[in-house]
Amino acid sequence: MRRASLSTVVLLLALGAATARAQTDDELPALAGEAKARIQNLEQHLNDWDVEAAHAEWQALAALAGTDAKQVRYFAGRVAFEQGRYEDAVRELTAAGVGDRPGSWLKLAKDSLALTEGYETHESEHFIFRAPKGKDALLAPWALDALEAVRTALDEDLGYAPPDKIRVEIVSSAAELSRLSTLSREAIRTTGTIAICKFNKLIVTSPKAVLTGYDWLDTVAHEYVHLVVSRKSRNTVPIWMHEGLAKYLESRWKGGPGLALTPSSLALLGDRVRKGKLVTFEQMSPSMALLPTAQDAATAFAEVFFAIKLLDTTAGPHALKRLLGEMAQGRSDKRAVEAVTGKRWGDFEKAWMAFLRQQPFPKELIPTSWKERKQLADGKGKGKDKGTAEKEKPEREISFGDFGEIQQPDARRAAHLGELLRERRRMTAAAEQYKKAYLIAKDSYESLSNKYALTLLELGRDHEAQGVLEASLVLHPGSHQTTVHLGRLFVRQRAWKQAVLRLKEAAAVNPFDPEVQLLLARAAPEAQEPELGTRARAAAALLLKRTPAELDALISSLGQAAPTPAAPTPAARAPDAG
Repeated sequence: MRRASLSTVVLLLALGAATARAQTDDELPALAGEAKARIQNLEQHLNDWDVEAAHAEWQALAALAGTDAKQVRYFAGRVAFEQGRYEDAVRELTAAGVGDRPGSWLKLAKDSLALTEGYETHESEHFIFRAPKGKDALLAPWALDALEAVRTALDEDLGYAPPDKIRVEIVSSAAELSRLSTLSREAIRTTGTIAICKFNKLIVTSPKAVLTGYDWLDTVAHEYVHLVVSRKSRNTVPIWMHEGLAKYLESRWKGGPGLALTPSSLALLGDRVRKGKLVTFEQMSPSMALLPTAQDAATAFAEVFFAIKLLDTTAGPHALKRLLGEMAQGRSDKRAVEAVTGKRWGDFEKAWMAFLRQQPFPKELIPTSWKERKQLADGKGKGKDKGTAEKEKPEREISFGDFGEIQQPDARRAAHLGELLRERRRMTAAAEQYKKAYLIAKDSYESLSNKYALTLLELGRDHEAQGVLEASLVLHPGSHQTTVHLGRLFVRQRAWKQAVLRLKEAAAVNPFDPEVQLLLARAAPEAQEPELGTRARAAAALLLKRTPAELDALISSLGQAAPTPAAPTPAARAPDAG
């Protein structure tokens, strides 16, 4: 998972089915005979995430009992809500007599309608992307491209592609995520939830709500995997398998499976393997959120990733597709694994443990990467839109607070001294101090690597800077600051294709960074990607609110042969706060 959706299955059962059952039995008059059977079928289809079948069943129920019967109107509201027709859902659920109380379907429909009423809609062939008006519009083409790519890949991997258009709704804070998902704000903070697949849609937090951005395109793909798994299996997959599949397959929008596990997670798992302190499948149930510590949860996610990888790589062709097929036929997770592998469950567990021990784990624990350090806005100060792009950076990106995480005292002192010298523009001396710190701490800390590299760039030592940055990406793949700095470097070197590659990675974390869009607008046409260049130019215009002439001047100034500052000037970099 992303801790993003660990509650999908648990909440669906605890809140979805239970709420529907309570409202049907306690508030609505019963219908008998064939109508009662239709209602049971309807509930089952909704629990199976089969909204098309539920709608067809509702039509049959309405033909039997009339459209004015309360239970008919109740299920009309439920189906409308699952289809994203929130106004119709509110009307039908109100007419059915559903109470407007916390946790009720009516309350959820009203909150969804109120929150998304002013949203803009963008569509691709198979997806509907809805987001607040304004800057979030620039997310649409990136998200839709990634979703179409992962849809194609999972159709091949899992043998299922939704026949309907899947909705994605963007929220701006933890408070909004809570309203649309029924998760409490406390649960969101505790679990690090950033997105969720529920109610026949993907609910995803905008990267501008997170201080440093986050891997939002991987998250979108991750949540789509959850949706496909739920539908393909008729919502029978347990949490360990759900999260293992989602984590293993989330990278399919950009390449092969199994590319998403961070080195820090691998190091933690390796430490637990060596100490014999793994989390069992039984302990993971009913939710990983109930595990005692965050380290237990991180260990569990890494474990299930390897359980799915073992199935995919050793159980023959289309193993994951066959696994979900077995689950859809009503087999338990253990029986499904046995059918796919030809091994008894106990033997599979032993093989999985042996597989874990064979992994080339890092020998030492690695500091958590940017992916594990999400800080989600709580929704206070709504309307001021103070996301990642709005954090104006000084020209040379001076900051002493970045080195608090460095554990080695000598390295931390040298890094602080290097930053002090860099602030005073004594670049050669600063580079020497950074080098001392870097030789001690090596590539463990993104902050140190990037400050050292920035100093080298300002000295015109591009080759050395490139080596430091690329080494940092090995331990901290996808880091926004590292990929942006490499993008600057490659634009300056006119290595256009390399620049576009790194800048795409940066946009997959924080597309609201104006520098990313400006650099892409400069590099993409040179790399024979004119459509991407046009997209980036439009995004830069939206973020910076510059005239076309001013924007052209900014873009054309990038990549000059002479050394450039570490970032655009504050006037060029800071977007309007509105």
